Amino acid sequence: MGDGTFNNTNQPEQIVASNVTAIAAGGYHSLFLKSDGSLWGMGLNAAGELGEGAYNSATNMPEQIVASNVTAIAAGGFHSLFLKSDGSLWGMGRNLEGELGDGTFNSTNQPEQIVASNVTAIAAGYMHSLFLKSDGSLWAMGRNDFGELGDGTYNNTNRPQLIVAGTPGYNQISIQLLSGRNVSLSFVGIAGNNYALDYTFSLSPANWMPQATNTAGAGGVLVFTNTPDAATNYFWRIRSVP
Repeated sequence: MGDGTFNNTNQPEQIVASNVTAIAAGGYHSLFLKSDGSLWGMGLNAAGELGEGAYNSATNMPEQIVASNVTAIAAGGFHSLFLKSDGSLWGMGRNLEGELGDGTFNSTNQPEQIVASNVTAIAAGYMHSLFLKSDGSLWAMGRNDFGELGDGTYNNTNRPQLIVAGTPGYNQISIQLLSGRNVSLSFVGIAGNNYALDYTFSLSPANWMPQATNTAGAGGVLVFTNTPDAATNYFWRIRSVP
């Protein structure tokens, strides 16, 4: 609770008066983030999950762990993760199942950098960890006895494993002018999804007419077979279809 006691309570009590922007609750420890980007923690620290440089049994008052630039937090059973404003992923605490993803099975009581950049979201399970990267890819590490990593095995891993590939450039359109003033129009969507190309003569009002339907292939890339005539002044749109 971080209220200065070790007494359970069945009533809500205020711990911090203001400027808290995010919270995370682990097995026996708690984390919170303040508006100045500082990371704070309290509770059990037997595995170093508070990241304050010791393996103290517990603390009943909030302690500042990182002074600034923290943007997201996650608390696992006995480990903690946080993101910094540069997109780097950091972790501390228990690592017996590889949940910190640092290539070892050694616990740590100090924050250590796991991934240098491009991480956008994090989640911590009891003994495993997940994160997203800016390309939309999903990565995981740690305990996998029940397949919680989703990598097709039941093997633990102490390094981040790619679980779902990302789709760089999602929703981007590229146009190439071909001979005879024809246009090749390509689009990056979601692999396997169908997309339709429509056109209208005017937007006031719009009267959309379907021109082509194509399925996105590997990586979500598709090329429309019937595309706009470069000499026209039509308006075109791409939409997903069943």
